[in-house]
Amino acid sequence: MEPAITAYSEDEESELDSDDLDEIDLIEGDSEPVNRYGSKLYYPLTIGEVLGQRYTIRGNTGGESDATNDYLLGQGKSNLLTYHEWFELSAATTSHVHRVLIFPLVGPNLDQTFSHAMPMSTHMYYRMSAAWQLLLSLKNLHEAKIVHRDLNPGAVMWGLTSLDDYDTTTIYEHLGVPRKYDLGWLWKPGELVKPATIPEMLRDDRIYLGDFGMAIKDDTPVPTKVQTPTQFCAPERFHGVDPSSASDMWSYMYIFSWIYLGFVPVQRRGGVGVMSDLVGILGPLPEHWHGYFKCGKEQGSDGWYDQSQVPIEKMTLTSLVAGRQSAVSQEEQELVGKFLRRCFAISLRTA
Repeated sequence: MEPAITAYSEDEESELDSDDLDEIDLIEGDSEPVNRYGSKLYYPLTIGEVLGQRYTIRGNTGGESDATNDYLLGQGKSNLLTYHEWFELSAATTSHVHRVLIFPLVGPNLDQTFSHAMPMSTHMYYRMSAAWQLLLSLKNLHEAKIVHRDLNPGAVMWGLTSLDDYDTTTIYEHLGVPRKYDLGWLWKPGELVKPATIPEMLRDDRIYLGDFGMAIKDDTPVPTKVQTPTQFCAPERFHGVDPSSASDMWSYMYIFSWIYLGFVPVQRRGGVGVMSDLVGILGPLPEHWHGYFKCGKEQGSDGWYDQSQVPIEKMTLTSLVAGRQSAVSQEEQELVGKFLRRCFAISLRTA
């Protein structure tokens, strides 16, 4: 039997067509991987469930991290999104213990807003404000000798107007009634919930940096050097160099470029695709990196290190700035192009 999809509000419950496979697929596509519940990696939850005798599950905010993001009510004050309380839940049928971290409720991440909801022509102020706040957050992190190691738009979130004073009905009026279906085969009641869509009216302009699951102390060697998504990974990390504050800054500059340009400079993914695009944009990689490329089972190209190569004209940073959707003055193009060339100077990278 197909699981029933049920929509709840505080006052009513309505069951949708259980044969609506398209909606089931939509929920599964937008939510966390179901198989992680079967492996006991995730703790099953239901809408309305109370955790720790004080936190009520209201819905799912979605996200890119390797954990469920069911939303609880509460606000924080720091631009670094850190938990302010934790407790543990035990699985009744196994020895697994799940640690619950309580974070402030924040809004959508940069990828969700800049990719889908913020036109280039009308929101440059907000884009640059986001870039500046992110830079300050990263500065604070690095001053504490911490390397983020996984900086990408999914780790950067907007603030959210406090929902603490809203009842469930009002919250659902703003965020929509949760769409979900029952995971009846688990050891306790659990539901897969479609992530909420955060309306623009609830988003504020403050930026939060989070997703510290891979963060390390500076100068810590790690077995896995490469970061995914690979477009945000500094090129030296593809050549055996450990993550550092410098590689975080490369990731930041890639995010800055994407925020400013309105599109990603590197179009391809995977180590080979990213390196090939970078060579087309910036020119050859340092010759002494030759032979050190490593990204899964991918094979590098000798041509990347050929010092006679020059950037491809239509791919240069100058061309990318000139191709920005909202036209800018020649003076701004030259200034931004010079700035980006300095920040992306591969010859200055550590290796």
